[in-house]
Amino acid sequence: MMKQPTSPSRSEFLSRRQFLSTGATFLTAVSVTTGAPHAEAEIKMPDSMLYPGVADEPYGTPSKHEEQVVRLVQGLTAKRTTTWSYSPIHRQRGIITPSGLHFGTHHSGIPDIKPDAHRLYVHGMTQKSLSFSVADLLRYPLTGNIRFLECSGNSWQQGAFAKPAAKTCAELYGLLSGSEWIGVPVRLLLSEAGIDPRASWVIAEGSDSGSLARSIPMSIMNNDAIVALYQNGERLRPAQGYPMRLLLPGIEGNMNIKWLRRLEVTDRPAFTKDESRAYTETLADGSIEGFSLYMGVKSVITHPSAGQVLPDRGYYEVSGLAWSGFGRIRSVEVSDDGGANWRTANLHEPVLDKALTRFSLPWKWTGQEVRLQSRATDERGNVQPGRADWRKVYHAGSVNHYNAIQTWLIDQRGTISNVF
Repeated sequence: MMKQPTSPSRSEFLSRRQFLSTGATFLTAVSVTTGAPHAEAEIKMPDSMLYPGVADEPYGTPSKHEEQVVRLVQGLTAKRTTTWSYSPIHRQRGIITPSGLHFGTHHSGIPDIKPDAHRLYVHGMTQKSLSFSVADLLRYPLTGNIRFLECSGNSWQQGAFAKPAAKTCAELYGLLSGSEWIGVPVRLLLSEAGIDPRASWVIAEGSDSGSLARSIPMSIMNNDAIVALYQNGERLRPAQGYPMRLLLPGIEGNMNIKWLRRLEVTDRPAFTKDESRAYTETLADGSIEGFSLYMGVKSVITHPSAGQVLPDRGYYEVSGLAWSGFGRIRSVEVSDDGGANWRTANLHEPVLDKALTRFSLPWKWTGQEVRLQSRATDERGNVQPGRADWRKVYHAGSVNHYNAIQTWLIDQRGTISNVF
């Protein structure tokens, strides 16, 4: 059967070659040589070329014209010490989150710890107990890479609520960030302590007043875990665990213990309050899943997304982020008809292991109502599930490890909202 030509009124995705050949990239340019609307009669010299600027600062700050690009901080009341700082992922590009915009979840505030007084203890089922100062760790060969970090409760409203929440992309997906983390391999410190062959777990504890502690399988600690000392080229910030934190690539955020003070080697998990209550999942059959650990394959379109408005019809770049705790992203597909048809998106380099991956696809919006979605697949063949499939696995009201396909509704006015 002969394929029918696409209706010119239908919104559609384009290849990059098609996009450039349409001249779409020039549709918003202003002519300075013709009688086009809003054209300038001449190219004027701006004031910035007429007067000298200000002196530089010892520690650089963003432009005052970008002061609206900040995190959304919630919580911390007289009755609550937990805060959530949501990264404005809808305002960012690339895969690196600036340190000042990195998300944070804090159960008992941010402690002020003097680095010279801080110690990391390695003990338990070891041949010897060891104590490391920050200066000690800085003498070791440092390693690391670009990795994502995600709270297991990121986008929890989507799984727990029966109706879609009227929230922005940042409010739904902002407990996610990507950074370059540099530190000392945990396996090196454990090797120096000498591990009892019967040991199979490590209890990691932080120095905050909440004494956050999690049990971590030895296999994860001996893989790519590091005691992180640097984030994005500079020493950790207090909100990210200064002077040292545990970084477990691909593992739920709560296990990446900040203000790390103790690694206790054991032959069994401790079943701390944080892994026996808040960070366990109830499955659809009523059973409890403990130590779910890995963050599933996931993606979200950040541009355009809820809270934004398309000003007019025409060409846009659909762009977003994909990630998986199990490895690299292999592909991302995008749909503008609620999943009836899918188009393979472009993956931007670099595509790294357990890191955020940027994807994009040129798109023409003709003003009709559309439902934008993205679906990621990782290198192990894990495919991001639909919401109905996710809910078949987890009990109603479950809040952690939600990784189902996100749908953004764009109405005929260009207003974008969160829908199921």
